[in-house]
Amino acid sequence: MEIIGHSGAGSIGGRSIPAGEWEREPHPSDSLRTFGAVVQALREHAGLTRAELGVRVRYSKHTVESIELGRRMPDEAFVERAEEALGNTGALRRAARHLTRGEPGLAAWFRRWARLEREAVSLCTYECRLVPGLLQSKAYARAVFEGTIPLRTDEEMETQLTARMERQVMMRDRPTVPFSFIVEEHVFRRKFGDAEAMHELLDHVLELTAPRNVTLQVVPLDGELHACLDGPVQVVETPERRRLGYSEGQKNGRLISDPKEVSAICQRYETLRSQTLSPKESRGLLKRLRGEL
Repeated sequence: MEIIGHSGAGSIGGRSIPAGEWEREPHPSDSLRTFGAVVQALREHAGLTRAELGVRVRYSKHTVESIELGRRMPDEAFVERAEEALGNTGALRRAARHLTRGEPGLAAWFRRWARLEREAVSLCTYECRLVPGLLQSKAYARAVFEGTIPLRTDEEMETQLTARMERQVMMRDRPTVPFSFIVEEHVFRRKFGDAEAMHELLDHVLELTAPRNVTLQVVPLDGELHACLDGPVQVVETPERRRLGYSEGQKNGRLISDPKEVSAICQRYETLRSQTLSPKESRGLLKRLRGEL
């Protein structure tokens, strides 16, 4: 993978990445868009409107529109009925075999970073708002999603909860990859749920940060102002030893590829490390917090 600064272009997996593409939200799955285009072409060739096709396949015209625009995954019933309604060419059945959803449960602006996480040879995370997603217990993650505005449906919450928990699997499956976390003490003191839920969270964090390749350091409440006050940030190192940053805000995320900016973030992170509790002291603090509940 090669990624260069904001003003240039790069590549991933041999595919050229135009300048600025890392900054944009990804488009719907290419396979979904291609399938939708085929449906639309066959429908128009048959002289049908979306509403008329909807009647024949027993779906609403809005569902037909969503599928044609690549926003919705067609189920097997739609594929079979549309195939019959549009001439039985076999094109839809063949195209449907290659459909992929992308990454359900992950925000569009987060998906590229999630892919980089899975390939990383090291990952550093500073968080001052909430427990990092890679360390959250299931109950904590659910509480985060339940409190998000606009409200999610139960189905959407379950999909996102599953995706968040699955992200944590990579930490268990990659015991030689260094994962570093720096978290403000007040994050672990913020109450949610009952004492049992808080116990579960702290136990979960202690379990995930116990392996030798995972380091957790806490910024104490009585600590001084420090180098990362601009907000939460992450730094990933790719297999090609390139470093990229990621900054997240209100419903958006920015992948930082400019070498100078990434270098400054790394320097801030390393400086903050010297201002935190040691890993041993940090784990001791979490155990004390657990005992106080």
